[in-house]
Amino acid sequence: MDKLIHKVKEALHFDTKKDERLICKHCEADLSKKSLMKHHMICTECGSYFRIAPRDRIKLICDDGTFKEMFSAIESKNFLDFPKYDQKLAQAKEQTNEKEAVLCGRAKIGNVPACIFVMDSRFIMASMGSAVGEKITRLFEYATKQKLPVVGFCCSGGARMQESILSLMQMAKVSGAVQRHGQEGNLYLPVLTDPTTGGVTASFAMQGDIILAEPKALVGFAGKRVIQQTANAAFPDHFQTAEFLLEHGFLDAIVERENMKETITLLCAQHRKAGRTA
Repeated sequence: MDKLIHKVKEALHFDTKKDERLICKHCEADLSKKSLMKHHMICTECGSYFRIAPRDRIKLICDDGTFKEMFSAIESKNFLDFPKYDQKLAQAKEQTNEKEAVLCGRAKIGNVPACIFVMDSRFIMASMGSAVGEKITRLFEYATKQKLPVVGFCCSGGARMQESILSLMQMAKVSGAVQRHGQEGNLYLPVLTDPTTGGVTASFAMQGDIILAEPKALVGFAGKRVIQQTANAAFPDHFQTAEFLLEHGFLDAIVERENMKETITLLCAQHRKAGRTA
């Protein structure tokens, strides 16, 4: 009987996912996920961007059937016996069907071999814990050995408070791997998506050779109110947006989502050609 109930639940879950509906938070349009995927997860009514789950992002960016996940066995541990952290991790895994807040792997983008990581805003707001730092570090180390570019879709609420100093240490660890990757003449393309904040912004999100962002993405370190109170000054309404950062030289380009794969392909291909010519 239990097996039968489980099969029925699986079937119901499958049918629900098959015709998943999403509500636009800006215009409240009721849209099908299938239709949205065809439009790069952009609202067909008002043009607003939906946040994208890592595996959906992979479908939009990587060539069909080329993505091979890496380091999937690495998961967060409650090193400090932080109250209710185990339950929070279990809940995040159940809600996202992922083991951690970042998906890493190797793929082809426009037929160009590359390594890619995609952070997951659904998993404890893509906070940077030890497992996140370890997975991204190992990806850079692999890419360095294989002489591959790294494309990173950054998104985070910052360091994972449940891991305290162990979380903050990931900033230095990943940054070291990024530096070694670059010293070997390899390309790193971070793409800042909504939101990219905290220790991720203060480290590997802003250490790329060419830094891209999606339109209107929130990018910053601390919250706007905290900064205003600390600086005792007012800031413009579009402060901490990708557009503001581009105006002030922190970004190289803002790329529309439908043009992202083409742009990444072009940059990776040019770098690859330049490397062979040198």
